[in-house]
Amino acid sequence: MRALHDTTLDLPDREKRGSEGSTAALFLMLRRDRPLEGALRIRLDLNDRVVLGRGAERAVHELGPAAPASVRVDLADSTVSRDHARLCFLGEWTLYDLGARNKTYVNGRAIDRVVLADGDLIEIGQSLFLFRRDAGPPGPRTVPAARLRLPVPALATYVPSLQRDLDRLAQLATSRVTVLILGETGTGKELVARALHELSDRAGQFTAINCGALPTHLVAAELFGYRKGAFSGAQEDRPGLVRAADGGTLFLDEVGELPPEAQTALLRVLQEQEVLAIGGTRPVRVDLRVAAATHRNLEELVGRGELREDLLARLSGFTMRLPPLRDRREDLSLLIPALLQRVAPAPARVRFSRVAALALLSHGWPQNVRELERCLAAATALAVDRPIEVDDLSEAVRSAARAEPAPAATPAPPLDDEARAQRDELVRLLAQERGNVTAVARALTKDPKQIRRWLERYAINPTRFRAARGP
Repeated sequence: MRALHDTTLDLPDREKRGSEGSTAALFLMLRRDRPLEGALRIRLDLNDRVVLGRGAERAVHELGPAAPASVRVDLADSTVSRDHARLCFLGEWTLYDLGARNKTYVNGRAIDRVVLADGDLIEIGQSLFLFRRDAGPPGPRTVPAARLRLPVPALATYVPSLQRDLDRLAQLATSRVTVLILGETGTGKELVARALHELSDRAGQFTAINCGALPTHLVAAELFGYRKGAFSGAQEDRPGLVRAADGGTLFLDEVGELPPEAQTALLRVLQEQEVLAIGGTRPVRVDLRVAAATHRNLEELVGRGELREDLLARLSGFTMRLPPLRDRREDLSLLIPALLQRVAPAPARVRFSRVAALALLSHGWPQNVRELERCLAAATALAVDRPIEVDDLSEAVRSAARAEPAPAATPAPPLDDEARAQRDELVRLLAQERGNVTAVARALTKDPKQIRRWLERYAINPTRFRAARGP
């Protein structure tokens, strides 16, 4: 009998782990027929063998190292086979289709065996998963959306760096420290500022000012108020927006748009906690918590003389940067259900076609959460009594789907002659021993664990040989 040789890759520990101290993860992004169903993160360890298949309810089971699969992910979905796909680490994370009736898809294409790349979309029946090679430091095996920490109301994330910033923001909420929120348009800067105000327990109101929308000649008057007769048209006293935020939070959106004269007056407000109205002779004390936001590079504005350096220093008590949506794709699993609840006429009836779901999860969302919200609002209004199709999505999403099809997954390297012979010998012995792995191990004088590693590598399910038992 020909001996079987172990051809497992012997990689250095650091190469196996990827980023130091990080783990890979699967994120359940969307179930097309139940998009309001909660999201789920499943941590992957290098010794894991993960089977995805059908179960009575959605659940993740840890089966232990002695089991053929150390983790099993069950999906309550009749379109999923009992054992649909398997994921294991063989130098790289490799996904196998286990002969499923409805096939396994990666980035929209049916696969038999592929090496997964970071950001690949895996489709099992109605469910779409996102694979992340580096999902942050180790943590609990499974984290459903309901178990995410929410230090900032209305905000949830699977991104560790953003979670840390939100935790720190919550710690600072009751202080007087100014907060500067940076990020692209549509990333949710005002949402963060409003959440900061809610956590602060300040009795006053939240006053938001779009500094870029104020008429240039009226900026000072709008912000700091004026006394009757201070200028032509000043027919009564006006307190201004800064005093309106007394006891509460003043949010300066697009603070980089403030003209120089308003910057000087605002600096006094921050330094002295008092405001002098136009035409006034006595400053008025104000109790303010100030938060500011911008999508612009403030350091560059200072370098060009468009922003006072001392004002930037005053605003930068605590600075946080909101990542663009394209850099936090796993959070689409949290945002889509939340936005559907807000914008859909009948959220519980929303469904997605395969093509629409792939387009939604593959799009880069250059205008971030705001663009996603508008896209979902229009799509759910158009598709009230039927699944959302790709033509119901925005032109930008449709155009991107046509112009940039999802990348094909990398096929696993083909088996060489020795590996094929090894696989065929395993199949022969399993048939002979009616699926008894221990008996196969004895025949080959190998440890049963080694036999199971080979079975994983070749996607051989020993249980199918037990069904062939004769009389």
